[in-house]
Amino acid sequence: MSNLFSRWFGAQRRERALRKYAIDDALWRDTLDAFPFFGHLSADDRLRLRDLSSLFIAQKEFSTAHELELIDQIIVAIAAQACLPMLNLDLDLYRGWVGVIVYPGEFVIRKTVEDEDGVVHEVEHDASGEAWEGGPVVLSWEDMQLSDGSDAYNVVIHEFAHKIDMLTGEANGHPPLFRKWHAPLDSTAWADIFDNAYDQFCARVDAAPERSFCRLERALIDPYAADHPSEFFAVCSEALFVTPQPFEASYPELYRLLAKYYRQDPAGVGTL
Repeated sequence: MSNLFSRWFGAQRRERALRKYAIDDALWRDTLDAFPFFGHLSADDRLRLRDLSSLFIAQKEFSTAHELELIDQIIVAIAAQACLPMLNLDLDLYRGWVGVIVYPGEFVIRKTVEDEDGVVHEVEHDASGEAWEGGPVVLSWEDMQLSDGSDAYNVVIHEFAHKIDMLTGEANGHPPLFRKWHAPLDSTAWADIFDNAYDQFCARVDAAPERSFCRLERALIDPYAADHPSEFFAVCSEALFVTPQPFEASYPELYRLLAKYYRQDPAGVGTL
């Protein structure tokens, strides 16, 4: 197949998907109004986000659990938030999996872990979201609706940041870098800034009880982010999009790094 025909075929398939999965005008307005962090987007950005959301819906398979009704409001809310980080990148970063499963509220995750002595334990814990390597993204509809802009919490952006991080293997806080989007940012530059910021954050968490974090600090980067570099990346991605101005003011170097990665400057400070 020639490159010209391949591009033509791809464009035709894209247009068919945009028509088939077009998002209702009123539903789109209600979705953007429900989440204040969409407010910084220009009119052109909103149009591109709408198209990306339709394409995302065309590519993924949505299902629910525990008798939750799968309504368009849920599907579009997930698609819009999942596509926000992709606005200046490409949905291909979400390739290799199709499932999005939505629970009414928190759900139980069961895992097998091995302790320092080599003893294997079965553990359970409640979760509002989970991203499986090569598998689906699982979300709590109740927790999705908590992202009101009062803090950086956003379970959709968090779990889809994990999916980006998993694109080239196990999530480790070092997402894939692509020359066409990220040059001159490279893996060495990423590690210099990100790993140093993570180490400093972990040191602060270790030095003081969790309760000593002031409300502002917790609203930007929750101490949970110290659990693993992948969690730090996901939590910082939440902060970049949901509370960009406070995040930039408190962590300017880290803000610039993530702004360059996602090729967006939500705080409008001219970092790109």
